[in-house]
Amino acid sequence: MQRENIQFVSKGLKCAGWFYRASGNARLPCIIMAPGFGGVKEKGLDPYAKAFAEAGYHVLVFDYRHYGESEGDPRCILDIEKQLEDWQAAIVFARELKEVDPEKIILWGTSFSGGHVVSAAVKDGRIAAVISQVPNLNGHATASVNSPIHIIQLFYASVRDKCQLAFGKRPFYIPSFGKPGDLAAMTDPGTLEAFTKIEPSDYDFSKDTVAGRVFLNVLSYSPGKLAEKMTVPWLVQIAQYDKTTPIGPAIKAAKQAPKARLIMYKCGHFEMYITPNFNQVLQDQLLFLKQACPID
Repeated sequence: MQRENIQFVSKGLKCAGWFYRASGNARLPCIIMAPGFGGVKEKGLDPYAKAFAEAGYHVLVFDYRHYGESEGDPRCILDIEKQLEDWQAAIVFARELKEVDPEKIILWGTSFSGGHVVSAAVKDGRIAAVISQVPNLNGHATASVNSPIHIIQLFYASVRDKCQLAFGKRPFYIPSFGKPGDLAAMTDPGTLEAFTKIEPSDYDFSKDTVAGRVFLNVLSYSPGKLAEKMTVPWLVQIAQYDKTTPIGPAIKAAKQAPKARLIMYKCGHFEMYITPNFNQVLQDQLLFLKQACPID
């Protein structure tokens, strides 16, 4: 298994990423991965990608425009439509790689990107399989798990940022995560502690910010509505005690999708990324891949 830096173009800007090359001479399936809300590829994706590559799958991990090593100014702008465009560009790029079987593209998403992969798969129409880990599938349901005070804080951040945008000023940013009561995107108990375990020890936490304009847009983004159109094998993994992305929409979507498999873990949202839960989550993903898109 080898990892190399790659770039591909999405709407005129470069998206940066990593390509994990599995061993073997034949054209192999490729798993495309991207981070969750306000994330970058360095935040917990490498362990999954290494395991997939060691199992015989090529893996493409990328940063969205405006984040990480990808182009796009101003920075840390989470635009749902742009991120979905980046997924389509990544799929096109992966299919053109000589090592990749273009009919065996697999999409992997977690949290916010766990919903993106549903939208991307339905739009593309040729995806072989999809994995959604603790996915955001209903914007209103996700908002409902926040306290009234937190909802007011996020509304304030969104309105202030949109006002600053209208007057040509720099974006109004808030931290992607914080402690309960903080003005931050995610503030559930244990969130901050979980991120310290997920991220590299030398990671600069000050980079974890997001422009406030996204929060009003999140309310109307519900990729779970596309569940009936998800005709490919789809693994949906949820956390029983999830206080970030509620499990109700995921359970409903899995029942509507003809080839979905739902697995529930007795843990919280961010505990899915760390041991001991991570080990079981990963093993279930590897088993699903072996069944849904086996290596020839």
